[in-house]
Amino acid sequence: MDILKVLLTTLLSVISLFLITKIMGHKQVAQLDFFDYINGITIGSIAAELATELEAPYRPLISLLTYGAVSLFLNLLTRKLPRTRKYINGTPTILMNEGKLYRKNLRQAKLDLSEFMLLCREQGYFDLEEIQTAIFEHNGKLSVLPKAACRPVTPDDLKIPAKITHIGAEVIMDGRIMGENLSRMHLDTAWLNAELSARGYKSAAEIFLGIYYKEEKRLTLYNRI
Repeated sequence: MDILKVLLTTLLSVISLFLITKIMGHKQVAQLDFFDYINGITIGSIAAELATELEAPYRPLISLLTYGAVSLFLNLLTRKLPRTRKYINGTPTILMNEGKLYRKNLRQAKLDLSEFMLLCREQGYFDLEEIQTAIFEHNGKLSVLPKAACRPVTPDDLKIPAKITHIGAEVIMDGRIMGENLSRMHLDTAWLNAELSARGYKSAAEIFLGIYYKEEKRLTLYNRI
């Protein structure tokens, strides 16, 4: 009987956590602000408690729903009232600008020089002389604007006309034909089989990945190894 209760409470925990995360939306770890990060850890802890609570599972469930509701409310609040974002999410802090390091702002961001230089190296800047402006974002990520002489050269700088890059559609994945993607490209299985036959393949099962670029009318195939 206890095993059945554990299975039921665990299932309830999984369903609750799935629904709450769906409602709250998807964010990468690097995009989470401090409150979202702590909230996510807390919700996970409560969900784990719910999975093993046999006597009164409604208690952690109520806590789980409350945390999710508060997080959702704050997201809606910052969306409707942008001025509240600086109080809830925080504001970006300029740590360096035009060759000057701001000690006060570093203290405000709770960073020392070694941590700041580590963040710069992670962005690919080992020489601070290459940096025009460094901004510490509210999610803990460093944004760097390089000096004009140190930024990568672009085709526009060289007056070279650049072709527009388009995203291809996967028409074969792991040996399986993706019929929906073919239809979206206004193609069919007969066309694909003809292309494979022309290149010496007997069937799509020999292909690991096939990508079709509609604008270029180009089919790229990757063999199984």
